[in-house]
Amino acid sequence: MAADSTPPPRAAFDAPRLRILWSFARPHRRTLAVGLLLALAGSALGLATPMITKWVLDALNDSASLTGPVTALFVLLVVGAAVSYRQWCMLGAVGERVVLEARESMVRRFLRATVPALTRRPTGELVTRVTSDTVLLREAAAQSFVGLVNGAVMLVGSLVLMGVLDLVLLATTMAAVAVTAALFALLMPGIGAAQQRSQEHIGRLGGLLEGTLRAIRTVKVSRAEERAAERIMADARSAAEFGIRAVRQEALAWTVAGSGIQLAIIAILGIGAWRVGEGRLEVSSLIAFLLYAFTLMEPVTTLSQNLTSLQAGMAAAERIRQTAGLTAEDTTGKPDRDAPAGGPADCDPDAQVPVLELRGVSAAYGPDAGHAVTGVTLAVPRRGHTAIVGPSGAGKTTLFSLVLRFLEPVDGELLLNGRPYRDHSHSEVRARLAYVEQDTPLVPGTLRDNLLLARQDATEEELRRVLCDVRLTEKVRALDEGLDSPLSSAHVSGGERQRIALARALLRTPEVLLLDEATAQLDGLTEAAVQDCIRSRAATGAVVTVAHRLSTVVDADLIVVMEAGRIRARGTHEELLETDRLYRDLVAALRLATTAETEALT
Repeated sequence: MAADSTPPPRAAFDAPRLRILWSFARPHRRTLAVGLLLALAGSALGLATPMITKWVLDALNDSASLTGPVTALFVLLVVGAAVSYRQWCMLGAVGERVVLEARESMVRRFLRATVPALTRRPTGELVTRVTSDTVLLREAAAQSFVGLVNGAVMLVGSLVLMGVLDLVLLATTMAAVAVTAALFALLMPGIGAAQQRSQEHIGRLGGLLEGTLRAIRTVKVSRAEERAAERIMADARSAAEFGIRAVRQEALAWTVAGSGIQLAIIAILGIGAWRVGEGRLEVSSLIAFLLYAFTLMEPVTTLSQNLTSLQAGMAAAERIRQTAGLTAEDTTGKPDRDAPAGGPADCDPDAQVPVLELRGVSAAYGPDAGHAVTGVTLAVPRRGHTAIVGPSGAGKTTLFSLVLRFLEPVDGELLLNGRPYRDHSHSEVRARLAYVEQDTPLVPGTLRDNLLLARQDATEEELRRVLCDVRLTEKVRALDEGLDSPLSSAHVSGGERQRIALARALLRTPEVLLLDEATAQLDGLTEAAVQDCIRSRAATGAVVTVAHRLSTVVDADLIVVMEAGRIRARGTHEELLETDRLYRDLVAALRLATTAETEALT
């Protein structure tokens, strides 16, 4: 498969991306500073070893005591090990905290974002940013900054001590290091670009895989397993291709670094042997210099490792920071004096004021999209059942999205208990509403977790009551652990999911119960029980239903007929049968036109 074209490589230290990466590490800068001091101390101990080795050799040459230099070597070993252990523990802990904070920030940002902002991106891609990208961030934010400074200091320290031993050999080493650094700098931008493209394809792979697994039954029935696999594997192959490209460039960079040092060692041996032969250099100094040359591999390796880690981390940090662009819901609002405390309203507003009202509301799903609803005016009374019907695409579910503040109007306004929505936060609005969506997913956890999602203080008696109302009592008894049984979509039918969602909504005792085709997957007997729940709730509060099955709404107090995003008619079932052609067509399509069928449903 042909790979996507690679974007122009960025500089190895692209300042904006480096600032993004540093923003994750900044809260831990004090710990990182301590870690850097420990790393520098460890490097200093390492740099002292060749000099003490020279001391050993000189003592042997002079037949002096070895007690001093051997003791010094032992002390360096013990202290160096302790310093290294502490440094790794400290920086490792910082790395995990950086990952935790990044994940927490993203998870909270996702859950606070507006619904349109989230649904524009595949769910799997968002999950990948929380899981995969944060792993790359860990090493870069915690280790790379310290490693780069420490590696640079260790490199300079090695070169300085080499100069103390012999300036000619130092010049030879510097030439090799300069060539190696130049070649390394040329390779770094390509590594970063390849790693970023690889992560982008991994994100797309996650999105496709998540969506395909969600629709696995449809995929299998359509015998589309291979086609679906190929779509997913296209991104997997692209990720692998860019990953291999990054690996090759990393391998070349490492080879260049290693070869440069090896070349320097060969030159040091040749020139050093000649200088020893000329009597210009002591053998012990040559051995110490060679030890520094071998030690030079460590800072060069440290620098190369941390530079490549930094490239991957900057790419990951940039992808993580992009989630900050998700539009968040407004959490502010004027204090809601009438807000319910987890149940019914604490006061009794004027019964003549509609609990919900839409005044000339228009809405669209994007700045360049056409209106999904236009000029909708509707008042929902404090008591009774209001039903919204119409063909697919008429704007019924969009009205619910507006009421629930998943979507904001582009014109007109909504009111709750006579107060404009703009005076309420999203949370204040939703505190008075309960919602059963058409596609009723389960939240991860047990049956009890699902029921108590919106009202944690419900009693066992209240739970039993709502389960009985929606005819789930026998289902609960059949579960091994009852209410505390873990739920899985694979083991709960669509109708059972709808009833769990309805039970959760009824447990709230909201001012307004919103049902988006809540009986679509129920059998006749269970549907009748749910209709009883709706009638009972409508006697004490407001119920608004969106329905494609007119059996749900024929006995509603008010039926609103929508078409092409507008309200075209409103009235009772009998009134609309007489006055509205579209409503008659909807009734006829569902074989509810005869008086006998209507009576059977009512």
